[in-house]
Amino acid sequence: MRRPGSEPIVKITGPLEDALEIAEPSEDAERPNRWRLGTDPETAERDLSRLVLTLVELVRQLVERQCVRRMDQGDLSDEQVETLGLTLMRLEDAMNELCERFGLSPSDLNLDLGPLGTLLPSD
Repeated sequence: MRRPGSEPIVKITGPLEDALEIAEPSEDAERPNRWRLGTDPETAERDLSRLVLTLVELVRQLVERQCVRRMDQGDLSDEQVETLGLTLMRLEDAMNELCERFGLSPSDLNLDLGPLGTLLPSD
């Protein structure tokens, strides 16, 4: 719990910043302030899809890096390398299609975490 007037550890910026707001202080002193999700019907679907696609893209990139590491170590057969390559290409294509469907660009999925940098590496 942070003190009133202190800076948050991570500042959310961009479209999600508008969706999140600090709840009004409760009259019950035992309950601390909570984050509240703004539920504007026009932006809720887009913001939720952006968040889900960001998490999927993060996992996709982690799996891709793990596959490359295992290929470099020689842990995989030629058939396994071929299968992984095709699977990763299809997954990347599916991600691009989903981004188009929700009107998002790949850069929209890269959340700014303030002083920590961005969530996804900029390759």
